[in-house]
Formats: sequence, C-alpha cells, structure tokens
Amino acid sequence: MTRIRKGQAPEPMSRERFSERYRAFFMDPAFRAEDASIERLESIAWDAYTEGRKAPVTQKAGPGYADPDYDLSSEWIATRQRIDAAQARWALPDTPSRVLLVCGSARNDGTCPGEISKSFRLTEIAREALAQQQIETDVLDLSLITSEYALHIHPCKGCVSTAMPLCHWPCSCYPNHALNQTHDWMAEIYERWVAAHAVIIVTPVYWYQSPSPLKLMIDRLVCADGGNPDPTATGGKKPEKAKAIEKAGWDYPQHLAGRAYGLVVHGDVAGIEGSRRSLCDWLDWMGLIDAGAPARLDRFIGYYEPYYNSHDTLDKDTEVQAETRNVALAVAQAVVHLRAGRLQTVQPRLQRPRPK
Repeated sequence: MTRIRKGQAPEPMSRERFSERYRAFFMDPAFRAEDASIERLESIAWDAYTEGRKAPVTQKAGPGYADPDYDLSSEWIATRQRIDAAQARWALPDTPSRVLLVCGSARNDGTCPGEISKSFRLTEIAREALAQQQIETDVLDLSLITSEYALHIHPCKGCVSTAMPLCHWPCSCYPNHALNQTHDWMAEIYERWVAAHAVIIVTPVYWYQSPSPLKLMIDRLVCADGGNPDPTATGGKKPEKAKAIEKAGWDYPQHLAGRAYGLVVHGDVAGIEGSRRSLCDWLDWMGLIDAGAPARLDRFIGYYEPYYNSHDTLDKDTEVQAETRNVALAVAQAVVHLRAGRLQTVQPRLQRPRPK
C-alpha cells in the first residue's frame, strides 16, 4: 500500500486564539448584554473543536451500505435521500423537462455593488425563452452567497487527490460542526443539478477566470464525477481504506452524465474564449452533452468601454440578447431529442479506457 504522507496541517488552535476567533462573530456592541451567554456557548464550541465533533447528529447507515452499522451523519443521509429522489424524478419519461439556469456572477443589488449583474439579465432572457418552449426552469443565482446571511459554498478539500473513493457523493466534508463550517449551500445545489435535464451557465469573466462563486461550485462538483456514494466503505474519511479500494479497481461513476448543456460567457476586455473552452471541457468531462454550436456562446459586451454604463451597452446590444435566446432555444431542442433517446443515438457507445 502506498504511504500516506503527513506533516502539512498546523498544530490545533490555542484556547486563546480560538476565543479570539469565536468572539469575532459577536463584535456588534448589541451583543455585550449577553457576554455571559456567549462565554458559555464558546466553551461548548471549544469542546466540539477539541473533540472533533464534525457530525454530532448521526444514525446507523442501514441496508444498502457496506457497513450498515456505521454511524453516518444524519445531515448527509438527508441530502443523499433528496438526491436519490431527484434522480428518480429525472428518469421519469412523463415529467416536464427541466433546465437549471446558473447565474455565475458574484454581483447583485442586495449587497455592495448596489446593482444587478448583466449575467442575471441574460439569465432572465434565457429563462423567458425556455418558458416559451414549455420548459421548466430553476434559476440558481450564485451571487446569493455574497448577499444572503450565513450562506456558503465551502471550498473543496481535495479528497479526490488522496483517493477517488474518499470523495463521497454527495460531498461529506461539510457540514463540519467542529470547525463551524456549516450552512453549506452545496447540499441543495447537488439536488438541483440532479433534477435538471439540462444546464445553462451564464457567467462573466473575472480576471480571465470564472467568478469565485462559480468556481467554488465547480470544484465541489468533483464528487459528481467518480464520487463514492457509500461513505461507510471508507470508514468515513479513512485514507488507507480509500486507497485500497481504488487500487483494487474503481469505476469512477459519472453521476450527472446524460444531461445537456449550454453556455453564455461574456466579458469586456479579454478571457471569454478561454473561459468558455474550459467550462465546455469541464462539462464534457463529466459526461454532459453539448447542445451544439449555437448553445456555446462567448461575447464581449462593451469592448474596452467604461463600467458605469455597461447596462446601457447591453440594452443596445440586441444581437447578444438574441444570441443568448438562441442558446436557450438550442438547449430546449436538445432536451426534446435527449429525452426521446434520439440525441444519444448519434454518439458512439464506447468504453473509456482511462475513466479517471
């Protein structure tokens, strides 16, 4: 068995440093009347941290798991059950077609920018076009993590790089109550991806890359491509067990394969083509099916023009509005053929020699 490498993690936080970090949540002077209560809560939180109570509420995994007696997080089980139910609905042939519209911008008018994003406006254009085709839509506005109280997409911890079976589907790294890594939006986002027959991502380019909320979601979707649906098989997060399983042979299941996709990537100076290509590559890798050239759009809106009037520029750019509408229409058409089994017939059914 390959050696498990150690030595990167720092020493546990001191009691004093923990207190400083914990009390930062209550800096508002309005909390001063409750300092005694905060001190008592801090003591409980310190115990949870030192004892590593990541999942304080558990239940027996039960039938269907490698270790039915394993104490699984009740929160993880609830997420897994919702995902299974969504997958079952997705597979029913007589349900309405459903498209997940992902708005990748971090900007909205509910926080510091004070104005909606152009991505949101383009998302609305796509939503209206899909509605006209009798397609159900689910708008996932990732900017909410910048404006909604205690809503997070926590970063991927890279379990997959230790061993693929250590990366659980859905992700079991969060919530981690011992580290106060809670309110993880991905528990809901996984379900919304699974329920969709197609996905359209509408995003700006930030410094040649995807905006932070979008990239956080992308990283956390790694478990959808090869992730292990049975945390009991690895004893939770036991790297030696996960390494042994992958060494013995792992099939890298693609949990989101077979859904169609479209993209709208926009910018004002540079980076749109590279961003669009990388997003296409990522979606292709996960086994999603592109809806054709009209569904893959990258455009400048106000090339090298000022920021302050960029919405006015979008108002005038009726061509990019029409092209965004075409992305939605192309995806709507692809979904019809996909669910009828016609889209798959033009793609060869080949076994991947290297499925990682």
